[in-house]
Amino acid sequence: MSGYCAIAPGHPIHGDYHDTEYGFPQREESVLFERLLLEINQAGLSWETILRKRAAFRAAYSGFDVDQVAAYGEADITRLLADAGIIRNRLKVLAAIHNAQVIQTLRASHGSFAAWLDAHHPLEKADWVKLFKRTFRFTGGEITGEFLMSLGYLPGAHHEGCPAFAAAARHKPAWMQASKPLMARGHTESAKTKK
Repeated sequence: MSGYCAIAPGHPIHGDYHDTEYGFPQREESVLFERLLLEINQAGLSWETILRKRAAFRAAYSGFDVDQVAAYGEADITRLLADAGIIRNRLKVLAAIHNAQVIQTLRASHGSFAAWLDAHHPLEKADWVKLFKRTFRFTGGEITGEFLMSLGYLPGAHHEGCPAFAAAARHKPAWMQASKPLMARGHTESAKTKK
């Protein structure tokens, strides 16, 4: 059962994200890139800190436009590392730029980031983690798991009694469409309440 469902509904910071985004499928490249960038930046911090800084991240990273971020150079890196509104971690900044460049290559090979995710679904979490470590930077097990859970590729974002579970289910998340439902093969639980 997701502990996030116990604390997030009605919360001034977590509420809307929990109720309308977390576990809901997304296709738009900038939304997928935003989610990846935010999950990477959450490493070592609370999700609430990231949600509070979300608007600053959007402004700092060109509205999460993949092509703009992929083209960032030294001046942009210096600007990001000086921006108190975001997480000023050089490895995370460099990962954002690198990962934007990777997403550009996924367009060439699969048509889009979303199509690349679809092409690898369904995988067990451990296999997703291996794939992400080979493909992206700064994507360990928790980051990869939360990213995929937040987009409906892995189950566990909400417990079945949570109203957001039913709302997300109406959008037919990928984990519900798997030939062998992932829920039956091992439930993954949200780590949103760990820090």
